[in-house]
Parts: sequence; C-alpha cells; structure tokens
Amino acid sequence: MSLETLSTATPRLTRPVIGSAALSVIVALYLVFVTNRTFWTKAVDYLGAPSFALVLLGIGLFALFSAICVAVSVKYLTKPLFILLIMSAAAASRFMDHFGTIIDVEMIRNAAETTGSEAGHLLTAGFLTHMALFGVVPSALIVMVRVQHQPFFQKFRWNLALVLSLLAVFVSVSLANVRTFAATTREHRDLVAVLNPVMPIVSAVRYVMAIGAEKDLVVQPLGTDAHVIAPTVSGKPRVTIIVAGETARAEDFALDGYARDTNPELARRDIRYFTDTSSCGTATAVSLPCMFSVYTRSSYTHEKGLETENLLDVLTHAGIKAEWWDNNTGSKAIANRIAYTSFSDINDPRFCKNHECQDDVHLDRLGAWLDAVKGNSVLVIHQIGSHGPAYFQRYPEAFRKFTPDCRTAELGNCSRDEIVNAYDNTILYTDHVLSTIIDMLKAREDRMAGSMIYMSDHGESLGEHGLYLHGAPYFIAPSQQTHVPFVLWQGRQAKVGIDDACLAGKAGEPQSHDNLFHTVLGMMNVATKVYDPALDVLSSCRTRAAS
Repeated sequence: MSLETLSTATPRLTRPVIGSAALSVIVALYLVFVTNRTFWTKAVDYLGAPSFALVLLGIGLFALFSAICVAVSVKYLTKPLFILLIMSAAAASRFMDHFGTIIDVEMIRNAAETTGSEAGHLLTAGFLTHMALFGVVPSALIVMVRVQHQPFFQKFRWNLALVLSLLAVFVSVSLANVRTFAATTREHRDLVAVLNPVMPIVSAVRYVMAIGAEKDLVVQPLGTDAHVIAPTVSGKPRVTIIVAGETARAEDFALDGYARDTNPELARRDIRYFTDTSSCGTATAVSLPCMFSVYTRSSYTHEKGLETENLLDVLTHAGIKAEWWDNNTGSKAIANRIAYTSFSDINDPRFCKNHECQDDVHLDRLGAWLDAVKGNSVLVIHQIGSHGPAYFQRYPEAFRKFTPDCRTAELGNCSRDEIVNAYDNTILYTDHVLSTIIDMLKAREDRMAGSMIYMSDHGESLGEHGLYLHGAPYFIAPSQQTHVPFVLWQGRQAKVGIDDACLAGKAGEPQSHDNLFHTVLGMMNVATKVYDPALDVLSSCRTRAAS
C-alpha cells in the first residue's frame, strides 16, 4: 500500500466545534453549580430547601453568569478568559470548601505578603488534586474544542440581544423575590461574600488598586514630643519585651479556663492574664500593624497604618532603643525605621528548616541581647507561634504532649481531635517560650527593670462552624478568631508604684489590641501628647510614678 493510499485510508482526528455563545453558557453552568459548593450550602441553610426562592436564585445567577460569559466571549480572548475564570474559581473553591475561607481584600493581602514556606503548607497533594480535577481538566477541554465565532457585526448584534435577554431574566427573578433576597443578604452578609469567582476576583482587583494608591503614601511623624519622664528610682534601665503572638486563641489557654493544662509554666509565674481581650483583625496583615498603631480598631485602616508612624517610632523619639526580631512573615512595615532581624533569612539549621524556624530561635539569642543592654530598650519578638495548617512543625518533640497529633499540613487527612491535639501542643510550647523569657528577665533584675507583654495577633478556627484557620471578615468572625490571650509580667523593679489588687481587678475587664500602644508607653514612662491614659491598662492602678 502506498503512502498516499495509507493517508487516505486513515481518518483525521477532528476537533469538536462549538459556538462561542454555547460555550459561554456551559462555562457559566460550571461556575455557578460546580465551583460554588460553599455558596449553595449557605443558600440552602438560609433559604431552605426545597424552596421557590432557592430555585429562583439558581436561575438568576445562571442567567447573570451566562450574560457575563457571553459578553466577554470575544474572538482570541474567549479561551484565555474562560480558563482564567475556571482556574480562579477552582483555587478559590478549594479554600472556601475545605477551610471555610472568605476571600476578601484582607485575605488577598495576607496571601500576597506571606512567605514561600508558609504558602507551601497550603499547596498540598489535596490542593493539587483539586486543581487538576476542577481547574486543569475543564480548561483542557476548552483548549481542545474549536470555538466558532460569527462575523463581528453579526456576533455583536446576537451577543447584545442575548446578554440583554439574560440580564432581563436576572432582574425579573430578583424582583420576583426581592424581599426574601434582600432580607437574606442583609442578615447573612457572608452569602454574597462567598460567591465564586466573582468576589475573589473583585477582591483581587481592589487589592491591586489599593497597592497602587499606597505607593504615594508618605509616612507622617507621630509623637515627636515623646520623652522619658524620669529614670527608675534605682537608676536601672527599663527593658520591655513585647511578644507578638501568632494565631494563639484564648479558648485553648488554661489560664483562660481551658480544661487542658496548656499553661503549666506560666501558671507558676507571677503574671497577670487578661481574660477578655479582643483582636483588631483576624489575619496578621491587619492585626499586627493595628496593634502597634495609635489608632483603635474602629478607626484603623490599612492606609492609616502605613502613613502614620507607630509605637516603635514614638519610643525611638523618646530616646529608647527599639528592635524587632522576626520569626514570621515580616513586620508589615512596622519595623521599617528600627533595627530588624529576620530569623527565617538567617535560617540557622539548629532551629530552622527551609527558612521556617521554631520559636526557640529567639531564646538562643535573647540572653546575649539582654546582657548587652545599656539603656532603656524595647525588643519585639514576632513569633511563628501556632501558625497553621502545619501545626506539628511549630513545636519540638519534647512538647508533643497531646497525642495523637495531626502530622501533616493536609488537615483533611486528620480527625478533628488530632488537629486540636497538634494545635494545643503549639500553645504548650508558647507557654514555655514566654516563661523562659520571663525567667531570663528575672535573672537580670540586678541590672534592669524588666517587663514582658504578650498579645496574640488573632486566633484560629479548628473546625467550629465548619471553619478552619483564620482570616474571616470581622463582621462574621467567630470568637475563636477574635478572642486572644494577653499576658503581662513585670519584674520587681518595674512594678513599683503599681497597685496589684487594682490590676487584678482590671484583668477581668474587656481589653483589646487598642491597649498595646498606650500600655507600653506607660510601662516605659514615656510622656507624649499621643499617649491616652484611658487605654493604658496600668494607668488607673499607678499609685505613684513608676520606678
């Protein structure tokens, strides 16, 4: 048989052909009903099933998504845009469906500011499998087909008519049950917040716009009048260590009433624990800069935090040495104007693996730092603390008390008890780190008036209400993400002039991140116009000038 005969006898593979409008409708159908499991779960819960309102919602959203897809089905752009929508929806659905995550602007910011090692804990086999099934496979089918487009003007007229018709369906359906939809979305704002991929894409665009605007911000000075009122009675320098905790929730602190003994060492120290403390946010990118800002949670914005000097700047204006040690994802611009050390960059193999370190890396250097102190000083220790989902990597083997513990970042492979065990081990280890810092300060009381103040930046969800990790919008965030531990220790020299009985009474009153800025200024005996004694937890308990 000749080659010519063979080629004639062998049928050529032909690519399926589909019209752009038909493909648009199929993509819309996929996005609405396949990548929106979280949305429909909430919709069923809020609207009831079966219900007329739920059916209308499905018809309306399908019409709206179809209109959007038809509108963007422009020749040469159809496939890239549809693949982008599908891949975005697949990625978002993974975090929404498995962790209960709501992808708003702050979640996008938190993801953008994370480290490679931290992000790697989320890029698990489960994530890759999910992306392959819900992102790559449908995208490959789009690549495989040949999209048929009509001539431009004919396509324009046809698509315009189709889009207007679909929008008319959407509006009609919405108006048909407007009272129910309005009441539901007003009462349950999280429903719209999880509409995929609309809200993640909107949040990403808003984040990019905000980043562009932030480039023009100029940092304004704050508290330039700051000065230390008087030296200590003993003449020894004041030294305060601020421990910025990570993902520690008060609910799992034995000091807060938790049944498990997660604070055996702190319980033996002369500390004051504040039982009702609220965070400024539910993610590091929000809470950390808010903690160190002069603004309260009600007035704080990300832009204000960037364009205004913070607590550490005010301390510097007062002539106090301020320094930041980081074992997390950076200082979020707080330490831009002071001495800064990143332990993940140093990557000491004794404590670190792949640029991720356990918190004893701080303890290794702290003694030498304290011994070198000459004057009033503040050191910020930014922990990795209890950051998930790889909780098991946050504590040494010696602190693996609660077992069996989850030994993977893929939380779906662990029972809830195993996840809680691993998380509680991180709290147990933080208890040890804080107690060791206290002991180091106490051992040097002959040389300094030492204090330690600890606040976690936010809490963590461990399966309550179907949520895991953190970062929920504050308006719907559960207490597990906003109720944080707050520990204060003052050495013998530092608490001269403090009425301990008064402070014990304050320990049960509501406190928040709003208090950190002013409490530290008070502890360091700094006078400035920006100091507010009403937000200093120690102010009303001072019987005379602090030593």
